[in-house]
Amino acid sequence: MITQSIPQIQPRHIANAFHVYSRLFAYIRRYWIALVVAALASMLYSGIDAWFIYFLKPLLNDGLVAKNKHFLTIAPMLVLGVFILRGIMSFFSNYYIASASRGVIMWLRQDLFAHLQRLPARYYDHTTTGHILSVLLYGVDQVANASADVLTAAIQALFLIVGLVVVMFSISWKLTLLYFTIVPLVTIIMRIASLRIRRLSLGIQDSVSALSHHAEENIEGYKVVRAFEGQAFEAEKFNKATRTNRQREMKVVVARTISASAVQFISAAAVSLTLYVATFDIADSILTPGGFVSMVAAMLAMLRPMKELAFVQNKLYRGLAGAQSVFELLDEQPETDLGIKSLDRAVGKITFSHVHFTYDDERKVLHDISLTVQPGQVVALVGRSGSGKSTVVSLLPRFYHNYSGDILLDDVSIRDYNLKDLRRQFALVSQHVTLFHDTIANNIAYGRFDVISEDEILIAAKASHSMEFIERLPQGLHTLIGENGILLSGGQRQRIAIARAILKNAPILILDEATSSLDTESERYIQTALEELMKTRTTLVIAHRLSTVEHADHIIVMEEGKIIETGTHQELLVRNGHYAKLYHMQFKDPVSFMETQTHAI
Repeated sequence: MITQSIPQIQPRHIANAFHVYSRLFAYIRRYWIALVVAALASMLYSGIDAWFIYFLKPLLNDGLVAKNKHFLTIAPMLVLGVFILRGIMSFFSNYYIASASRGVIMWLRQDLFAHLQRLPARYYDHTTTGHILSVLLYGVDQVANASADVLTAAIQALFLIVGLVVVMFSISWKLTLLYFTIVPLVTIIMRIASLRIRRLSLGIQDSVSALSHHAEENIEGYKVVRAFEGQAFEAEKFNKATRTNRQREMKVVVARTISASAVQFISAAAVSLTLYVATFDIADSILTPGGFVSMVAAMLAMLRPMKELAFVQNKLYRGLAGAQSVFELLDEQPETDLGIKSLDRAVGKITFSHVHFTYDDERKVLHDISLTVQPGQVVALVGRSGSGKSTVVSLLPRFYHNYSGDILLDDVSIRDYNLKDLRRQFALVSQHVTLFHDTIANNIAYGRFDVISEDEILIAAKASHSMEFIERLPQGLHTLIGENGILLSGGQRQRIAIARAILKNAPILILDEATSSLDTESERYIQTALEELMKTRTTLVIAHRLSTVEHADHIIVMEEGKIIETGTHQELLVRNGHYAKLYHMQFKDPVSFMETQTHAI
């Protein structure tokens, strides 16, 4: 039975809270007007609550004890008016805080997404899609807890505490000081709990990344999962991830609940002690009945904001864990672009000069690659899987920078060109076609963000022999094709990708198994279209089916990152080397193979 354990996530370093918050403040301060309005509204909201506690004193003394008719007449209207004002302040506080927090989330997501467009290929090689989505969605949402959302609860709780302290001091400063002997203990408890919750929150962030990764893999590979009956296996993998997430969430709940309960217990003990002393004050007529009730009500009301402050700090540190993940991604170094030379349209000469390339894991992929492709030539790269063919063409648009040697385009190092101009010279058609959840027309026109007419799109679609299936679709060119073109067949998707390359009209064409998903008839049509397209372009073809590269001007045979043979199709067959063996293995017909060699001779 196959078993698979979820990788253990190493604890991450806890960044300095002040540093994280200072960076977060750059986003928060954009909404300072909304925050000022929300803060003032929160102050009034809390002030009204504190005033009502104080109002109990005259209500008992003047109203219920002294039976003051004038007071009893205006008291109900006063309470009603005050609580209408309280509701208005609550609306302004919640609305403007929400406006600020959603604004912070919007800006962070926009900055993150823009930064993702600039990150190098090596970042995507080593980072799961689930982790990126977790930061972009869950992590950023948690930042709301570390920014504006926290301010609402914090301001309301703090000003309610201040208001209640004022009420208590106005009644008895001695009892108030006695009550606040609990402050040092409460501070220590909140500090210990908040540090633990922040550490646990980093683990929750990572467990959410694992959840996203498992879900994304399963959704994308649902056909393979069902075909190989892996539903139970995938469900168990996901269940393990959810159990890990639940365990970490529960640890936070335990820490938060214990800290809040401890704060309440200490506060209740202080209330009990204060009440005990207050009974002696009443006996000595120091407190009036109304003053006693207001004092007790203020002390009991103090428990709620103190508990909320404990939750606020816990929520704050959980949000800071999300902010830390966001800023870690924003701190990833973008692609370096030191090139200053502009390029309108390349002639198409490509030169590799003693190029070596090693991935970040120190796995050497290319060894001393030297080759020259003349303008307009069709050059094929062939060899077994993993021989380095795709890596060679990936270096041309500078998807990777850490290579030694030099690569020239029109006798100028590609390092000297600015990236935008350099990448404009290449049109790529890969065996792994990427389409977008959009119309066929927009997918063909992708990359041409200038004004493109429908006639131009139509010409490209016809050239790629796509119109024969497009015409049968309900809305033709304007048919939505689903996520990654799921509503199209593999061959249809590949023809759309070829039409996109035709429309881009780049001087250099890269075909990475461009016809691998086509049936024999479609492949023949596409080969005809591509041959016409290649006439005025430099073309690099990566192919496993050697029948598709027989007419290439030059064939380069690669093995383990090295060039081991070069020549035309006939020359390589006559040489009877590595290429001839590959060709023979594919056709599996010794007689035909020998006849081909004899004819070549």
